[in-house]
Amino acid sequence: MAGGWARDGAVQDQIDDTISDAVKRARADMPSGEAARYCAECGEEIPEARRLALPGTRTCVVCQSARDADRKSAGINRRGSKDSQLR
Repeated sequence: MAGGWARDGAVQDQIDDTISDAVKRARADMPSGEAARYCAECGEEIPEARRLALPGTRTCVVCQSARDADRKSAGINRRGSKDSQLR
């Protein structure tokens, strides 16, 4: 049951869209192909265990962790707050 101007099921549609976007982003970020021997960002050698575990990887663990931390802050806030709607 939606309230106000929203139609019934609108909240579930927002949830479904958020999940769908996250899955699409994760699939697009998955590496493919042959793994690089050296990190594309810092130039350090990528350990063989990482190259075998993640085919197509291009970064070392340290650089990838930094990239993941930056990516967590980006995203779409579909819910919004009442305050943001009033401004």
